Amino acid sequence: MKYLLFIFSLLFTNLSLSQVKVFDGTSSYSGDIICNVKDGKVYKKNSNYSGDILCRIEHNKIYKKNSTYSGDVIYTISKGKIYKGNSSYSGDVIMNIKDGKVYNKNSNYSGDILMNIKDGKVYDRNSNYSGDILFTMDGLVSIEEFVAIYYAFKYVY
Repeated sequence: MKYLLFIFSLLFTNLSLSQVKVFDGTSSYSGDIICNVKDGKVYKKNSNYSGDILCRIEHNKIYKKNSTYSGDVIYTISKGKIYKGNSSYSGDVIMNIKDGKVYNKNSNYSGDILMNIKDGKVYDRNSNYSGDILFTMDGLVSIEEFVAIYYAFKYVY
């Protein structure tokens, strides 16, 4: 029993300390870090300073900076669909994610693919070509974390 508790405490410690770094293109050089995700927050570059928080992930919402105010909701995520602001109206879907592909609005047509996600690499459109890699993540992320990273890449970086 003592060993079981020790193993669980190690797992919990590793999960709570996990940090995913996001690099520009195919790079893994520390100078090319766009942002990092830790404890439900996306920070500028390699920072963990509270003043460098770009957005906050709370439940299924992405908030501006470190806010949890409903007026500061950037995106709401539900069933793979990403809505603008605090909306869940079908007309407010800006993109949807399915099977590693990010589609424009509510589409699932291959011509509407905005990004292709494969092995931690995010490609432009439906490409698998290394020259089309927009950014690389060095760990697994949830759909909410991916949307927050996308926000940092598209609007902050």
